[in-house]
Amino acid sequence: MPPADETEPAPTRPRLRAAAGAALLAGLLFCLAGRLSGSYPFGSRTRNIVDLGQQYLPYHAYWRKMLVGETHGDLFLNWTSGFGSNFLGDFGTYLSSPFGMLVLLFPADRPELALYVITAAKTATAAAAMAALLLTLRRGPWPVAAVLGTAYALSGWTFNYGATVPMWLDGLVAFPLLCLVGEWARRGRRPVLGPLVVGLAWFANFYTAYMATIGAAVVLAVRLLTADDTADARRPRLYGLLRAARTVLIGIGLAAPLVTVIFLATRVADPTPPTAFAPAAWTDVLARLLPATASVATPALFIGTPALALALTLPFNRAVPARVRTGWVAAIVVVTLSLQWEPTHLLWHAGASPNGIPYRQTFVLCGLLLIAAWLSTAQGLPRPAALLGGGALFAAAALAAHGSRDIDRWTYPAVAAAAALGVLAAAAALLAGRHTDSRLLPVLAVGLLLAAQAGETLVTGKRIEEQQLAKVSWAPRLGPWHADMTRAVAEKDAWPRHRTDPGEVPGGNDVLLVGGEGADYYSSLTADTFSRTLAGLGFGYYAKGRHPVSLDNPVADAIFSIGTRMRSTPKAPLALDRQPEATVTVADTPVPPLVTVQPRTPEPASGPTSDSVFSRQERVLGHTVYDVPAAPRRTEGPDGATTLTASCPAGSQVWFWAPEYQGTATLAGRPPVGFAGKLPSVLGPMQQLGTVPATGTVRIGLSPKPGAKPRLKLPVHPVGCLVPERLIAAVQQLTATGATSVRTTGHTITADLPPGSTGTAVIAVPRISGWRCAAGDAPLAPAHSRLGLLAVPLDGKATSVTCSFRPPGVKLAGAAGATALAALLATALLHRRRTREPAGPQEFTTRAHPARSTEKTAV
Repeated sequence: MPPADETEPAPTRPRLRAAAGAALLAGLLFCLAGRLSGSYPFGSRTRNIVDLGQQYLPYHAYWRKMLVGETHGDLFLNWTSGFGSNFLGDFGTYLSSPFGMLVLLFPADRPELALYVITAAKTATAAAAMAALLLTLRRGPWPVAAVLGTAYALSGWTFNYGATVPMWLDGLVAFPLLCLVGEWARRGRRPVLGPLVVGLAWFANFYTAYMATIGAAVVLAVRLLTADDTADARRPRLYGLLRAARTVLIGIGLAAPLVTVIFLATRVADPTPPTAFAPAAWTDVLARLLPATASVATPALFIGTPALALALTLPFNRAVPARVRTGWVAAIVVVTLSLQWEPTHLLWHAGASPNGIPYRQTFVLCGLLLIAAWLSTAQGLPRPAALLGGGALFAAAALAAHGSRDIDRWTYPAVAAAAALGVLAAAAALLAGRHTDSRLLPVLAVGLLLAAQAGETLVTGKRIEEQQLAKVSWAPRLGPWHADMTRAVAEKDAWPRHRTDPGEVPGGNDVLLVGGEGADYYSSLTADTFSRTLAGLGFGYYAKGRHPVSLDNPVADAIFSIGTRMRSTPKAPLALDRQPEATVTVADTPVPPLVTVQPRTPEPASGPTSDSVFSRQERVLGHTVYDVPAAPRRTEGPDGATTLTASCPAGSQVWFWAPEYQGTATLAGRPPVGFAGKLPSVLGPMQQLGTVPATGTVRIGLSPKPGAKPRLKLPVHPVGCLVPERLIAAVQQLTATGATSVRTTGHTITADLPPGSTGTAVIAVPRISGWRCAAGDAPLAPAHSRLGLLAVPLDGKATSVTCSFRPPGVKLAGAAGATALAALLATALLHRRRTREPAGPQEFTTRAHPARSTEKTAV
C-alpha cells in the first residue's frame, strides 16, 4: 500500500476531531475572557459599548418579537422605528445570519444573553472551520490544528472588533469555509455544495463575506501557482480556476435577493461625511501583533506569540518546498501592504472608506498567518535553524513596536510568559522527535503550546474589553427601566389609531426594545429623506444623521399622530455595573389620525420667518400655531454669556431651536435646559424652555459650554412661541376632516375618508423609497411626497386610500436569484450525468492508481 501523500487532505475523522476540539476550546476561552473582565453574563458590568448596545442588541430583541408574531410590521417594513422603515435592508445588514435564529431559545427579557451566546457560537464555528481547513490543506497532527483554529477565532480582530460587531463574525466563519470551497473547485468536487456555501456566506453578512471572498481568492491563487508546473498540470489548474469562478458567481446570485436590496438601500441612505484613509504607523501595525493591544485605528493582528512565531519560521523552513514557501510568504506580504495603501484599502471595503474602523478586513491576514504557521509545522516541528529565524523575526518586531501608543502594561509580560512556554513546548516536541516511543512528550508539547496560546488569549480578551469601556461610549445593561417601559407601552399601545412614543430609554433604538411607534431609529441604512425631513422639523440626531431621535414637542406629536407619550425620570445616574431604574409617566393627548386631508398643495413659505423650523412645522401641519418673533435682540455679557430678548403672547410656550449650540439656555425664572449640538455628528433638537410671563417679554440667557466654538452660532429665528389654543383648534379641524378609520398590515396602510374629500391625503409616514399608493380602486403607483411625508391626491370621488411598501430591488433581485438557482440546478444535473458515465480505460487507470496521476498537488 503506498504511503499517504502529506499534501492530500487528512481523513475525515481527524478533521472532525480538530473541528470539535477547536470549537470547544474557542467557546471556553471566549467565556473565560469575559469572566475575567467581569462583564455580563459572568459579571455585572455591561458589554453594550457603542453600536453593540445601540444597534445590534435592539435589533436582535426586535427580531425575536417578529419571529413569534409580536410586531406590527413584517419582513418588508418596520412600523416600530423611524415612523416606518425598510426592515428587509436592516434584516440583511444585522440579522440575516442563521445564528440569529438562536434568539428563539431565550426568553423575551434576555436579549443580552441571546446575543452573547450567538457571538460565542459564531466564534466557536470559526475555530472549527479553520481547523478543518488546515487539515484539508495538509495532513498533520489534529490537536495542533485545533489550537491554531482557536487562535484564528480568538484573534485580536475578534476581541477588538468582532465581539462588539457580531455581524462581522459571519465573515470570520466565511473565510475558511470559502477557502474550502476553493479547494473543492480546484479538485472538481462538490459542485453543488460549493455555491450553496458561498450563497450562505453572502446571505449571512455580505459585507465581510466580500472581504472573505477576496481572501479566499488569494488562497486559491497561491494553491494554484504553487502546484506542479508541468504541462500536464496547467490545464487542470485552469479548469479549477474556472470552476471556482462559476461557484462564486452562482453563490452570489443565490444571495442576490437580499444583497441587491441592501445595495439599493445603501444608495438612498443618509450619507456620512467622506473619510480620508490614513495608514497606521508601522510601529503601531507591529504592536498589534502583540497581546493586550487595543485600538480602532490600527489593524488587530494578534494571533498569539507561539502561533506567530511558527508562521515566521516558514521562510526558513527548508522542509517545505521553496515554491510553496515563496508563494505563501509573498501572499502574506502583499496582503499586509494592501492594508496600508489607499487604492487597495478601498478595494477591500468595496470602494468606500468606512467611518470608524478602517481595518475591518484584518481577519483575512490573521487567517493567512495561521495557514503559514500550520504549513511550517504540519510535518513536525521546524528544525532549530528555522525556529531561530522565526524567533529572531518575532523579537525584532516586538522590539520595533516598543514605542507604540497601543502597547499595554500587560503586553510584554504576556509575551515573555508565552514565549517561555513556547520554548518549553518546542523542546518537548524536539525530544519527542528523538524518542518516538514516548507518548508523554507529544502530549506535553501540545499542552504547553495550548497553555501559551490560551494564557495570552485570556489576557488579551480581558484587557481589550477593559480598555474599550474606558475609552468609548457605552450603554447600561437592560434592567427595570426597560421592563417598566415595555409594560407601560404594551398597556397604552393603540396602533393604528395613533402612535405611542416611549421617549428616550438608555441605549439607542429604544422602540425596538420596549415597543411603540416612535421616531427613534439607528441604522446604517437610515434613509436620507427620513433624516432630512425630521431634522427640518426640529428633531435631533446622532451618528451624523443616521440616528434620528424622538422629539417631545406637541406640534410634532400632532403631525405624526403620537397620541401617547412616555416620559422617564432616572432614579440614579447610569453606571457600568448597575441596571438602570426610572419613574415612567404617561401622557395622553388628542391628536389627528395617521391620515389627514389637507389642501392639494401646502401653503408656500413666505414672510421673514419662513426659513425657521417653526414655519416648516406649520406647513406640514397645515395650520399656523406659533408666534415667531423677529430676530431676538442679542446682548453679549462680559463673561461670555449671551442674552436674547423677544416678545411673545403671554401664556404661550417658549421653544428654543439651536441645532449647533453646546451649553445651556435659561428662560428667566426657569431652570436651565441643556443643548449638545456638535455638527456633523450631533444635531441638537428644539426644546421647551418654559411659559411666557404675563408681561409678554421673553428673556433667554445662554451659557455656552467651555471649549465650545468661540462664536455662538444661532439660527436667525431661534425662538418660537407655541399658542396652545391654536394647536387645539388645528387638531380638532384635522380630526374632523381626516380618516374615519385606519387599518394596517405588515407593510400596508389603508384609511377610510369622509365622502367628498378633496385635496391631498397626507399619511404621517416618511416618504422613503419603496412606497406605492392609490386612492380608491386605482392601481398602486409610486407615492407622492408632501414635505417629506406620503401623499395621495384626492378628486372627491375616492373614499379610501391605500399605501403599500415594497423594498426597492425585490423584483430585480428575485429574478437574479431565480437565474442563479437555475444555474445551480443545471450544474447539479451535469455533475450527476458525468458521475454516472462509465470511466474509460485511461480514466480507470488514473482512479485505480492515484499515485500515478500526472497532476501533483502541492501545499
